[in-house]
Amino acid sequence: MAKTFELETLQIRLNDAEFHLLDLHQRIQRALRALILDGVLAPGLKLPATRVLATSLGLARDTVENAYVQLHRDGFIVRRAGSGSYVCDAIGTELRGASRRRIKAKEAKSSQVADGAGLSQRGQMILDSGGVNDQQVIKAFATGLPETRTFPTAVWERLQRQVMKDHRSNVLLHGDPQGAEPLRKAIATYLNLERGAKCSPDQVLVLSSTRQALFLCAQLLVDVGKPILLENPGYFGAKKAFETAEARVVPIDVDEQGIRTDLLHADRSGAHCVYVTPSHQYPTGATLTLERRLELINWAAEKGKWIIEDDYDSEFHYQGNPTACVQGLDKYRRTLYIGTFSKTLYPGLRMGYMVLPTELVNAFTYARSMMDGHTPQVLQLTLARFMEDGHYNAHVRAMRKLYGARQAIMLEAIGKHLHGVVTACRPPGGLQIPCLLHEGWSEEKTIRQAASAGVQLPGLSRLYAGAEKKQGWLLGYSSLNAHEIETAMVRLAGALKRP
Repeated sequence: MAKTFELETLQIRLNDAEFHLLDLHQRIQRALRALILDGVLAPGLKLPATRVLATSLGLARDTVENAYVQLHRDGFIVRRAGSGSYVCDAIGTELRGASRRRIKAKEAKSSQVADGAGLSQRGQMILDSGGVNDQQVIKAFATGLPETRTFPTAVWERLQRQVMKDHRSNVLLHGDPQGAEPLRKAIATYLNLERGAKCSPDQVLVLSSTRQALFLCAQLLVDVGKPILLENPGYFGAKKAFETAEARVVPIDVDEQGIRTDLLHADRSGAHCVYVTPSHQYPTGATLTLERRLELINWAAEKGKWIIEDDYDSEFHYQGNPTACVQGLDKYRRTLYIGTFSKTLYPGLRMGYMVLPTELVNAFTYARSMMDGHTPQVLQLTLARFMEDGHYNAHVRAMRKLYGARQAIMLEAIGKHLHGVVTACRPPGGLQIPCLLHEGWSEEKTIRQAASAGVQLPGLSRLYAGAEKKQGWLLGYSSLNAHEIETAMVRLAGALKRP
């Protein structure tokens, strides 16, 4: 520590970039505080008189005086009448203790220091999970991205201006945690007409995403250490949501008809919930047959279980009419329905919803209120008008036609360029195509080769539980036009030919 005050040391610290946006007296105060905390200015060290320091720095005396006043208020210096200003001795005691602690820490083995040290057990699990990485740019062949370049932005902006004009400052206040009533009415009307649901606006909970819905289910329906039934293979986002809530995931196999209801009846784990994607199973693309839907509903009713139905991209069905959702068939009210606008509109909207059995509405709404309060009212009311005026249905119809054409282009490109590498499974709908690698091809190696050519291959094996994992890819195509699909497929084929 310096035994005398050195002006040059202060001047160097004043030039730190972190102080450049501050007023002059704040820069001096912060610079002196930093020198004290760093131990550069020793406890008890006498500071220059305000007039002397001001002259040395070429500043007004009041500027330095204001800095000293704040340092004194904060306890960094003491001011003695007729004597001057000194670095506080108490700060020195704390710094000496901190110094000893730093030395002791340095002597400890570096292996004992880990990312996230000091987290709770659940916190460490979340850290270890790595989170969920959303695709932030359009890239072949990333999954989960809809076409956003053709979104009717002008219509959306016009409706948002109308909302601001009609509601004025009211939309700037906190909103109903359950969701704006106009939007809940629009969602209920849409689901009842288009998805065969049976719900009222009072059962709808507006959320930020499917992910939030799954998190709420994990918190409210499954106790720590207790089992939850998930499809195998299945959606990794659901698996992570339940695992980080410290639930025990029990896989239930699926086949070409969806989740195997015979295995549900045979399950003895004691699980109270099952998570399913019946309209378009993730990732196989299978549609749960009507017979199995009814078996699933009866199983839940007889056993007192909850069905968590994720209807994530049911709007995009290209072969015949889509099957009615499980919620609409469930006369026993054991189904929690999850939907999202991230696929039908755009992911940056951050808007999803749940349709809940009446007895669960309050609990889920209260839990949501503790998480993030509510979804922005401006966006909710704009979306409500977008749906009420028919723009939503028109957009979905246009995207269904576009995605159906892109799926055909994608399948043709796979057959043309990847013959002998993979077999593509043609799903009846959805926004991605599962591809199974032929014998002799390594999923891990092909993913690396593709990355070297700027192509993303989401692996299929990571979606399977247990030792038996199918090797392959899950290729997204919805955000790519015909030219982009063909160009990326050529690059991919070229990369796979390299040793």
